[in-house]
Amino acid sequence: MANILVVDDELGIRDLLSEILNDEGHNVELAENAAQARAARGLSRPDLVLLDIWMPDTDGVTLLKEWSTGGLLTMPVIMMSGHATIETAVEATKIGAQSFLEKPITMQKLLKAVETGLARQSAALPRKLGIVGAVPVQASELRMEATVAGIQGIPIPVDLGPQPRQLFDLDKPLRDARDQFEKSYFEFHLVKEGGSMTRVAEKTGLERTHLYRKLKQLGVDLSRGKRGG
Repeated sequence: MANILVVDDELGIRDLLSEILNDEGHNVELAENAAQARAARGLSRPDLVLLDIWMPDTDGVTLLKEWSTGGLLTMPVIMMSGHATIETAVEATKIGAQSFLEKPITMQKLLKAVETGLARQSAALPRKLGIVGAVPVQASELRMEATVAGIQGIPIPVDLGPQPRQLFDLDKPLRDARDQFEKSYFEFHLVKEGGSMTRVAEKTGLERTHLYRKLKQLGVDLSRGKRGG
């Protein structure tokens, strides 16, 4: 999955966005002001940035302009604000922002904006690398493929490692045996989908809230999919 930098001076917003994105299998780094965002941009090279407009030291539009003029706007940036005007949103878009999210941000709008931003980034990277006919993948995966394959545009198969053979104790009561099977079933799909709760919900046919309750009831380790991915 992707490396995402969340920049917001409100602790509650940072925690909320981090929780949602982590549940989707993304790696999330947090910054509470422009100074921390600059440092994180230089160290982690995020695949996407969620950037608040109103911050105490340097506002988000100024930071966006700084990255743009400095040649550092190599990743999609999604602006966030609860008080920005239309003019501010238009200005940010002209500078290079991918899109704009108005607070309070719903989970559906957040995930849609992130998915769109990462998809556009993935489609643009092969052209930047001079790769013709490459299959769009996540930005982080593309960097790995380009390095390993000598930037030949050759897809590298992802090895999930040896998968344990599932042995079920059929001598148990039906309820216990069923819980054992369901736990293994959901753990398999978490690893397969890279920890993305949205894709696991779609694959298993469960509503997302129901899926959360089910996984907690079965004692499934939600971080297992991210490690496996």
